[in-house]
Amino acid sequence: MSGIQSQLIAAQGAKKIIQRLPLKDKQAILIGISEKLLDNIDLILEENKKDLDRMDPSDAKYDRLLLTKERIVALSNSVLDIANLPDPTGVVLSSKTLDNGLEIVKKTVALGVVGVIYEARPNVTIDVAALCIQSGNVCLLRGGSDAIYTNTCLVRLIQEVLKEQGTDVHLVQLLPTDRELVNVLLTATQYVDIIIPRGSQALIDLVRDNAKVPVIETGAGVCHTYVDKTADLDKAVAVVVNAKTSRPSVCNALDTVLVDKEVAQPFIQKLIEPLLPFKVEVFASDEVYAFFEQARYPYLVRARDEDFGREFLDFKCSIKAVDGLDEALNHIEKYSSKHSECIVSEDSGNIETFLELVDAAAVYANASTRFTDGGVVWFRS
Repeated sequence: MSGIQSQLIAAQGAKKIIQRLPLKDKQAILIGISEKLLDNIDLILEENKKDLDRMDPSDAKYDRLLLTKERIVALSNSVLDIANLPDPTGVVLSSKTLDNGLEIVKKTVALGVVGVIYEARPNVTIDVAALCIQSGNVCLLRGGSDAIYTNTCLVRLIQEVLKEQGTDVHLVQLLPTDRELVNVLLTATQYVDIIIPRGSQALIDLVRDNAKVPVIETGAGVCHTYVDKTADLDKAVAVVVNAKTSRPSVCNALDTVLVDKEVAQPFIQKLIEPLLPFKVEVFASDEVYAFFEQARYPYLVRARDEDFGREFLDFKCSIKAVDGLDEALNHIEKYSSKHSECIVSEDSGNIETFLELVDAAAVYANASTRFTDGGVVWFRS
């Protein structure tokens, strides 16, 4: 257990502290973190630049790593939003008294020590820390080496607030990025109560395959939008362009467009012009390749099987024509990561069928898959 044992032990000790903190004290910590972020924007940007300078700007992870003044302000506001949430612990879910007089009460409690493994997304550092504090949990953060300067800075600021509030700084800790220590965390059943991986499918698979600590699995995002034959095509274009281009590096960005064969040609004709400014590379199936080619779309590739079920995280997407709703549903069932899926349709029956049958965390009708992004609404038509 060498390397992080002292941090694991400290986390166990901190668990006893946070579980006794009243809601007003947890809220005071979060308000302090929100203010600390705003007071240190220049410092955070300076540390973030050190990370950015080590990464190729063409890397899909670059935008995930990038912090701006606007993004830091949004993070600060999101911490305040979390502070205003009700305390999720101590809520009585049910109670009953048996015939023998025994009273049984079921209520919510904190998880304990939460280990979160994630990649080049420093906003996760703030999100997880704030959510854990509000819910009475200790967090052990293992971010990617790509964001080490930014994460170190953010956790240092959080711990400054914890110290100023007179509580244990070990409520939030940043673990080393050494790869060999990941397995230590995954098997630290004596100290860690739950592991949550946030990132690529490869990261999720690594955690699932090696963890002895219980895991809450989050999904990689392979997201589809199905354009039904009854769709308002202008609306469909707005939804698809937003879902693909508003922030392509995030997990609920669009990866695959499925379009009914009956409207494939007019839909694609409308779609080409708004895609051009973003230089979206289209991996087109045989049925739709010719439509793009006829329009001399410059960023066109003939799709291969592996281009479906692929999370692009970039200005790229695959497009396929399908023979109606059933084929679209079958395609999504085969390739979806069960993250976010959308139908654009004016047929209430098709919409209801899609919403009922698609197995995903978020299912949309006539709205971009980007419409939900934590506490932020990103929709731009």
